[in-house]
Amino acid sequence: MNINNHIESPLNVKVSFNKLLEKYELLMHSDKKAVVSNAKRVLQIAEDNPILREGFSDLSLFEKYEDEIAGILQDSFSPILTQNEIKTASIPLQDVIFNSSERFNSILKDAGEDFELEIKNLPEDHNYIIACSIILKFCYGYDLSFKRPFFYEIPDKNGVMRYYKILYNADFIEITPNEHAPNITSEDYDQLIDNFEDLELWKSKFPPNSYDFKGFVISNIFDVTDDQSISNIKSSLLGKGKRKDQAFMEDFHEIFRSLLGIKDIKVGFSIYNKDDDSFMRVYGAGMTSYLLNELEASYCTDALCDWSYNRLLKEKKYFTISNVEEVYESRDCDVPHIKVLKEQGIQSAIFAPIANDQGLMGILELVSDKPKVLNSVNANKLVDVMPFIVSAVERSKAEEENLIEAVIQKECTSIHSSVHWKFVQEARNYIKAQYNKEESATFRKIAFDNVYPLFGQIDVKGSSNARNEATKKDLLMQLNLAEKILDKSLEKKHLPIFEKIRFQIVKHSSDIKDNFKVDSEHAISVFLKEEVKPAFQLIAKSQESLKDDIEDYFKKIDEDLNVIYFYRKHYDDTVKLINTNMSSLLDEKQIEAQKMYPHFFERFKTDGVEHNMYIGESITKLDSFDVIYLYNLRLWQLQVMCEMENAYYQNQHEYPISLDVASMVLVFNQPLSIRFRMDEKRFDVDGTYNARYEVVKKRVDKAFIKGTEERITEKGKLTIVYSQKEDEDEYKTYISFLQSKNVLDNDLEVLELEDLQGVTGLKALRVSILYHNENDDKNFYTYNDLMETIKS
Repeated sequence: MNINNHIESPLNVKVSFNKLLEKYELLMHSDKKAVVSNAKRVLQIAEDNPILREGFSDLSLFEKYEDEIAGILQDSFSPILTQNEIKTASIPLQDVIFNSSERFNSILKDAGEDFELEIKNLPEDHNYIIACSIILKFCYGYDLSFKRPFFYEIPDKNGVMRYYKILYNADFIEITPNEHAPNITSEDYDQLIDNFEDLELWKSKFPPNSYDFKGFVISNIFDVTDDQSISNIKSSLLGKGKRKDQAFMEDFHEIFRSLLGIKDIKVGFSIYNKDDDSFMRVYGAGMTSYLLNELEASYCTDALCDWSYNRLLKEKKYFTISNVEEVYESRDCDVPHIKVLKEQGIQSAIFAPIANDQGLMGILELVSDKPKVLNSVNANKLVDVMPFIVSAVERSKAEEENLIEAVIQKECTSIHSSVHWKFVQEARNYIKAQYNKEESATFRKIAFDNVYPLFGQIDVKGSSNARNEATKKDLLMQLNLAEKILDKSLEKKHLPIFEKIRFQIVKHSSDIKDNFKVDSEHAISVFLKEEVKPAFQLIAKSQESLKDDIEDYFKKIDEDLNVIYFYRKHYDDTVKLINTNMSSLLDEKQIEAQKMYPHFFERFKTDGVEHNMYIGESITKLDSFDVIYLYNLRLWQLQVMCEMENAYYQNQHEYPISLDVASMVLVFNQPLSIRFRMDEKRFDVDGTYNARYEVVKKRVDKAFIKGTEERITEKGKLTIVYSQKEDEDEYKTYISFLQSKNVLDNDLEVLELEDLQGVTGLKALRVSILYHNENDDKNFYTYNDLMETIKS
């Protein structure tokens, strides 16, 4: 089998020992007899087998001349050191090894029979171009300094992966152009260094088999597993808290200067903000961005041309400009990043994306004031260091995000995702001002103008009465138990003080039944704790027969409240379950609503669940808001209110006690402004005019129908409160549509409300909700569905 058949290369390879034999010919003139004698031995082998000097491409000849080759290489592969040295003789850029040390053979044996040796960081499609780079150096004197370290990854006998660095000795190779080799000019060279990945270009300059290669390489291999581990530790140099250290960036510059072997290069960074597709400056001692120059931030499309944008952000690959001046003149200054480099006196540059599986995080910028020193060939060296940089940026990004969230949490509270961007923006400004030690470093006002409000609630009907009834039952139960124990005690031992306590118990019981007031619960609780409890503790000590009764009494007492907590617990547990279940359903449905159009949402648990929504362009940050999204959200809200009631009543039997709920929606047809109140850690309306909306929200559910003592909210019905005729017409359309879908009944009422304090002219639409079985389909209808129904 011919060596050249299984790989495409500009080199027509022949294994030859000519260059090595020439070394032995020189040794024949040595004044040391042993050296001369050994040289004669090697040269005699070559004389008897001329093909070893002439060269061969047939792989089968390695086996035929195995002993002769071993004899020629005996000094290079000393039998004395073969158990210690890791060494091979091979064909460069191929995994063809024809001689190796015993230590290397042992390592391969431990790896297992199925292991296939290959150079891990030598991509197949780069083999050809690397061979061309070798030709440029050997035949034309262009040293591209493509000295990337190569590695083997070989598992040991325990299956632990170990890393071996390969160092090539190329003293024994000859490369000469043959009749198929075009002459390489300086113009060809300039074109090649800007197009490392353009394989077809390289092939046109270096056609396959256009150069004759004679010789072999000796590979000295070193176990660098420890060094590799240390390198990972050293990457922590790029970790936490380094931004403020001036020496950090100086050291970082040196790392890249050593890596590329170029003294006059500088390093910059810019971070990528996915929210608005922009690059932003990194703040830290000595840090700069050559892509942004003097700008604080720039949209990516303003900083890059279409090709470079796609290269960095879509393909996540680096690109280079080896001669900024040349590109600037040829493109008439229409490329943004070329123009900004030219303005800074930069003549060559590399831009590399810092990206992980989640996408782009930032840009690494290497620049030089000399042309051609940074190019697509030496940029390939970044492959070895980018993982460390990515890891460092991930940590730095997490650190910054944690800092931003800490500021938001400190200055604000948990923030809804729709407005989170605004808080992040202000937090960044706040951090920047603090870093620059500005006296005005304050967290600025967060406000959104021209947003439409929506408010709704599903509330426990008659919650105050229900809780009072539960409280009365608990207190009566405890008083009755106490009275029975005192009766038994007085039968055995008459004490006037116990008679007095019994009298108070009877009086409290009577008051609970006939005249229960707001402060009655507190007064009775104090009486039970401060008078009944000490009396029972005394009875338990003095009257052994009542000890069990008193222990049973105290077991029924809640340790925290010091009273019986039975009926009230059932009530509280029921309200808690209603809140939990309704909130979960509302949160689940909100995911669907956000997909329709992003909007602010918050909910509160009271004796039921309330929710606020605000929708408008200022919240989304996009020039995309249309009033149809408001209509859509209003219709969605009505459907969710109906579904929440359905969900409650279908599962009402599972609650500790039976309570009724009532639903209400408040309509406000004018856009308003909201702002985040730092002291209260929540959003509220902004301005005196808009305050009317908040007043109505707080009082409307307690309002009466005009001329009656009937509350506007009623169990089993959805109430829609409004003030304008156009609101009535709009919501009647929604109601009619939902009636056609069997969501609402046909008993629509139009009602006037009694005037509230400072608020007059409110009206309400009230309609019964139709309840369905769990197996019924519950589709949500959009505003477009409504329009289609009206048209038909």
